[in-house]
Amino acid sequence: MREYHRMQQWRLSDGGLFIPHAYWNMGPESLSYWDDVGFILNGRRIIVWWHHPRHIYGEAISSMAWDEAGDGPRDDWLFEGGTKGYKMVGKSSKRKKLSSFTSRAPSEAQTQHYAKLQKIEERLTRDGIDLEVRPSWKWERLSWAMGVSLVAPFEVRNEKELAEVAHLARELILQKTTLTQEFPDFVYDKASWLRERAVLAPAHHTAPEVKA
Repeated sequence: MREYHRMQQWRLSDGGLFIPHAYWNMGPESLSYWDDVGFILNGRRIIVWWHHPRHIYGEAISSMAWDEAGDGPRDDWLFEGGTKGYKMVGKSSKRKKLSSFTSRAPSEAQTQHYAKLQKIEERLTRDGIDLEVRPSWKWERLSWAMGVSLVAPFEVRNEKELAEVAHLARELILQKTTLTQEFPDFVYDKASWLRERAVLAPAHHTAPEVKA
């Protein structure tokens, strides 16, 4: 892991953070859902995969919608029955290579299943589900870094706020704090979800952009 870090350097910010995303589309009232941030600790890379509890809640809604909709028709419309596009190469008009692939439209049965799924997800999103999400974290050893999965109720709309996520991850790793200390009695539940839906317009629900 240390050898990989020595040979494959991260491009770090002035604050010593690896920041893969930009925040030009995030406003002061935006809801944030997930982000990534990295830093170096004792010569090792730490990569933090952060999720707001609302993101875990929203993913649970999507999963529940799929379960309720059931198995749809086995129509592999993305890869079967599509149209291949070719372009000529070289000086000979006989040589060509594949340059594009256009998927066909899904079958009527598949389209109806997608519509059913969308209606179910819209209903569950509107009404909420009985789920409680609490802060949590775990880490794992990768070949190139230590990975930290962190669920915590931050709002991350700029690099300064992202630095707070990195700081908490570092403190957790070093056992200088706990999530119970940082977020005592915090729980994200149905009431939290519905309260946000009532106050904020969909335009506020944005995600960071990958840096160029």
